[in-house]
Amino acid sequence: MSYILSLETATKTCSVALHRNQQLLAMQDFHLDKSHSSILHPLLSDMLSYCEVDKAQLHAVALSMGPGSYTGLRIGTSAAKGLCYALDIPLIAINTLEAMAYGLQPYNFHKAILCPMLDARRMEVYYQLRDASGQQIQETTPLVLEKDSFDRYLQSQEIWFFGDGSDKYQPLLQGVENARFIAGIQPSAANIGMLAQKKLEQQLFEDVAYFEPFYLKEFRTTKPKKK
Repeated sequence: MSYILSLETATKTCSVALHRNQQLLAMQDFHLDKSHSSILHPLLSDMLSYCEVDKAQLHAVALSMGPGSYTGLRIGTSAAKGLCYALDIPLIAINTLEAMAYGLQPYNFHKAILCPMLDARRMEVYYQLRDASGQQIQETTPLVLEKDSFDRYLQSQEIWFFGDGSDKYQPLLQGVENARFIAGIQPSAANIGMLAQKKLEQQLFEDVAYFEPFYLKEFRTTKPKKK
């Protein structure tokens, strides 16, 4: 029997989940911007308490590794590393976009290409492409959206666009027959935990000391305006 605790902090969603042998026992999601630092640890403690699972029973901590918010990823990584060090258990990292696509796979009856997108400001997104079986077609990459960005695929196949990055793309593809936009899809720790079980079985773990989130782009700072 294996317990996996999962954390999702790559976006404004703060999500935690607990799985036992790929069975979801509990999940809590909060969609409050800039709330991770104040609610992540209480969420974890409350969820474990409700499930009557002690931290010492955990077999691994799974983390949404990015891409996503620099600050959110740092908070999640710090929490995950702290638990792994304290409990001497492995750290498992799952790509945020892969987990989002995994959550939609059971509903993809049209065998469409899945395109999760996360907002990267202005008209830029982080995206990935996966086929109906979950195989990666396009690795995670940043993209400045243009009307013809996905013409290569849309000419012959349906694509499902989802995630907060897809909201700003929808107006550009009005009337494009094979473009479908799925609203309300947010990253979730529940999907992280399901994918983490496979890595646990294969012992595909991260080096807790040296693991860094998948930022994809360097963190940018702005200088304050002179008064």
